[in-house]
Amino acid sequence: MPTLIDANALSNLASVDRLDLLDFLQDDIYLSSAAYDETQRGIEEGYAFLARVDRALADAHFSVTTLESEQEWRLYQTIPTKLHRGEAMSLAIARCRGWHLLTDDRAARAYARSLGVGCSGTLALLVRAIRVGCLTVDEANYLLTEMIARARYRSQVRDLRDLLEE
Repeated sequence: MPTLIDANALSNLASVDRLDLLDFLQDDIYLSSAAYDETQRGIEEGYAFLARVDRALADAHFSVTTLESEQEWRLYQTIPTKLHRGEAMSLAIARCRGWHLLTDDRAARAYARSLGVGCSGTLALLVRAIRVGCLTVDEANYLLTEMIARARYRSQVRDLRDLLEE
């Protein structure tokens, strides 16, 4: 199933130069054009690591998509303005196309649930990377610590072992 990644989850991966972790999902990965615009604004605000997004696009780790149908546009216009435009566009696309959403924004996740959109976040991606042998627990915990420091990721978990025991 195709997956849309939102700017916040993408920022976490870019901050530790591990956008390549998207490849092991073995899904087609997309970034909404509005979320891409958010990454560009982040660069302007001093988050230089977000320049890695353009390199990852050139390396075909993911593609940019936008609203294409009348149904997507109508849904996009009804999503509350408390969500950033990147989240709103991603939600509309994911709902209308039946795609999965990768986001760490709590409000976006709650709204996704109300729309019946499946979603997960950076923590689930790291846990999956551990389970498939792409990362060790220590490597994943190091990445998580660095995401918290560099991208200001507000993780509810500090040690991924806590999630692996569930």
